[in-house]
Amino acid sequence: MRNKKIVEQHLSGWQPMRTERGKVKVMDEKAMNAPASSPCALGGLRVLDLTRVLAGPLCTMILGDMGAEVLKVEQPGRGDDTRAWGPPFQGTEAAYFLGVNRNKRGITLNLKEPRGQAILREFIKKSDVVIENFKFGTMAGWGCGPDFMRQQAPQVIHCTITGYSSRGPKHTFPGYDFLLQAESGLMSITGETDGEAMKMGVAIVDLCTGMYAAIAILGALNARNRGFPGQQVEVSLYTTALSLLANVGSNALISGKPAGRYGNGHPNIVPYRSYRCSDADIALTVGNDGQFAQFAAAVGHPEWATDPRFTRNRDRVVNRAAIDALVEETLARRPADEWIKTLTAVGVPCTRINTVLEALAAPQTAATDMVIDIEHPTAGLFRSLGIPMSFSCTPGVVRYPPPVLGEHTDAVLKEVLGLDEEEIQRLRADRII
Repeated sequence: MRNKKIVEQHLSGWQPMRTERGKVKVMDEKAMNAPASSPCALGGLRVLDLTRVLAGPLCTMILGDMGAEVLKVEQPGRGDDTRAWGPPFQGTEAAYFLGVNRNKRGITLNLKEPRGQAILREFIKKSDVVIENFKFGTMAGWGCGPDFMRQQAPQVIHCTITGYSSRGPKHTFPGYDFLLQAESGLMSITGETDGEAMKMGVAIVDLCTGMYAAIAILGALNARNRGFPGQQVEVSLYTTALSLLANVGSNALISGKPAGRYGNGHPNIVPYRSYRCSDADIALTVGNDGQFAQFAAAVGHPEWATDPRFTRNRDRVVNRAAIDALVEETLARRPADEWIKTLTAVGVPCTRINTVLEALAAPQTAATDMVIDIEHPTAGLFRSLGIPMSFSCTPGVVRYPPPVLGEHTDAVLKEVLGLDEEEIQRLRADRII
């Protein structure tokens, strides 16, 4: 393969510096400014990040982890709202902000001022991707509407993240993860059967919207590579939340029946939930009839597999209460680790229900580099979640820690827009940056 030697050479210089497994320091200055020919999957791609809070910043961090040059634009003096969302803080930096803003260079720009808007338009012209989550019509009001994009920046993929999309009676409404979990029906299927509707423990709608945004951007970039122009793509919290109904939504559409709440149970598979052992809870997933027979034999009740109430999964779903009661009574007699050893030995999937700290300290977490250390100019060395994607030839790397507010403003204005020191100081004096 013609490029194999080039890739191998770049790989030797682009691996993150490691002190031990899972401990990653930010790459040195030479590596951070490596050319577009570097083996990172999105090397050479420039992303202008105008987002804040969670969905947008997660999207741009994903792109940055794959090698894109991400320029995070923030309001002077204040920055992203999540800079103040704590405790906990690492030094003066909020853990929330640190968690979704690595691999970005940070600049400040006053977009309320005409000169700031003019600089924004210049940045857009020099970008491949622009992503924002402003209120409907904001970009057009700054002179960055569809006509500008088509005439002045035809190469740009413009991704907009909205609350409810640009269509429909709520198109001007802002979106909030908790409200969308409620409105979409997600909360109605989460929680105990006889309890109240419950939101997820993480902002699942925001997180998945950010992932959808990254997917949409990559799709539009692929279309551009095939000769199509840059285009606008849109993702919304509302459409994301509805899509997350997945099989439950399909069940409701086909059956016409309201979706139920099953606690930790599954609407279509039984037994598939958490159970209390004598000392701790385990999660048990019996996915088919063969596994159920193995499970029944392993726990000392092979007769369950031939009981007509339980032989087939469809029968177990109908007789959920009966089989759940039998399983609960049986598993409560022995400790969790004993059951896990017994069931795993016969191919029945199960595991302990960990706390977050237990999960982050697990050997599997260390083996997959999902907890790393990152050096930050003010926060020092802090622990962070790692990069969940793995590439055999184009590895993701940590090139930049989350930026201090406005940390790279001067450098980016010089490199990207060609401004000199005098112009930059004038902009700073006039509070444009």
